Amino acid sequence: MADEVKARARALFDRVFPERQIYHRSGGSVRYVSVSPFQQALFAGGATLVAGWCVFATVNTLLQGPTTKFQTNADERKIAKIERWLQASQAREAAALSLLEEKTIAFTNATTEFERRHATLKTLLGALKGDEVNEDQLALKGTGGGVLLDSTIEEADARTSRPSKGITASVEVAGYRAQIDHLRAEQAAFLDGAEDSAVERAERMRGVLRLTGVGVARVVDQSNTFAGGPLIEVEPTSFSSVGLNGDGEDFSMRVREVKTRLEEAKFFEDLINAMPLGAPVGVKYRETSGYGLRTDPFNGRVAWHDGLDMGAFRNAPVTATAPGKVIFAGLKSGYGRAVEVDHGYGFITRYGHLASINVRKGDTVTLGQKVGGMGTTGRSTGVHLHYEVHFRGKSYDPINFLRAGKHVHQG
Repeated sequence: MADEVKARARALFDRVFPERQIYHRSGGSVRYVSVSPFQQALFAGGATLVAGWCVFATVNTLLQGPTTKFQTNADERKIAKIERWLQASQAREAAALSLLEEKTIAFTNATTEFERRHATLKTLLGALKGDEVNEDQLALKGTGGGVLLDSTIEEADARTSRPSKGITASVEVAGYRAQIDHLRAEQAAFLDGAEDSAVERAERMRGVLRLTGVGVARVVDQSNTFAGGPLIEVEPTSFSSVGLNGDGEDFSMRVREVKTRLEEAKFFEDLINAMPLGAPVGVKYRETSGYGLRTDPFNGRVAWHDGLDMGAFRNAPVTATAPGKVIFAGLKSGYGRAVEVDHGYGFITRYGHLASINVRKGDTVTLGQKVGGMGTTGRSTGVHLHYEVHFRGKSYDPINFLRAGKHVHQG
């Protein structure tokens, strides 16, 4: 069987590739070249391979060309999409960084503003509580005493505290809001404390003033406005970038309210410091004749006594009952040797029947300074001091000023 197959294959090969001769004529001579079946088979196989490769390459190019182009376009679209995404991400990053920088600047500015206010309010509250009291301005500098701010005066107005506005800030707010809320709450506490302290001082000074018998309205009527005190420059600002819209205006209004209270307290404290609340005699004395109606010691008739008589010994020190300026020093009809001192705010004191005078007109005197010696000059029956207190041209009972002075003087 195998031999038969071989024989058939051999026969087919011989038929397809018989031995061939190729003749070539040149120059009158003929030559030929014999081509064996094996050579023919090689040539045929090579030609077939070349033709097959050309067909394969052509078909492959025709079939894969569109697919490659489609794949290339898809890749390009993906790359373009990625590039757009990167550009969008970079833009968002730049916007976020810009917003962060803006918020940081706004927060820094707001924090700086709050801290500036914070320091101002701390200084204000410290001064209000007496941490920076000028000793030269104490009402009792002349006698070494001090103002008894802890004394209780029943005639003072009932003190009412400002209702709390929720000073405790929420500590749950994260980041800068918590810091700003803390600063705002502490500033509110300072303002409330300053206002309460100022109101308390003003009420106590009003109580002292009432004890003297001089109407508060008459004294306050001298000035329509209260002016002075520490400078607090606060302009309304808006911190919209950190959520503090209107806070600057509210803070400014609150500061103005407290500043008014401080100026009122300062006015009354200056007034109390200027009022003649000290003792007009520098040693122990006795009251010999009071203020008002009495029997005149010379004619025995009922007469008005415009002052308070105090007895001690000859040349006992007669002292200024408050700081002021001497407006009269010399002989005065009925008073003998006399001294008059203007203490400001409409208050004037008069010291009569002096044996000697230690000051001259135009001198500035301090509380407790000796202005003369007790005597019996003028219309007098014995050694004593005739002491008068006048406010805006009207005389007042000196004993009320002495009693009021007990709430101010110590020692």
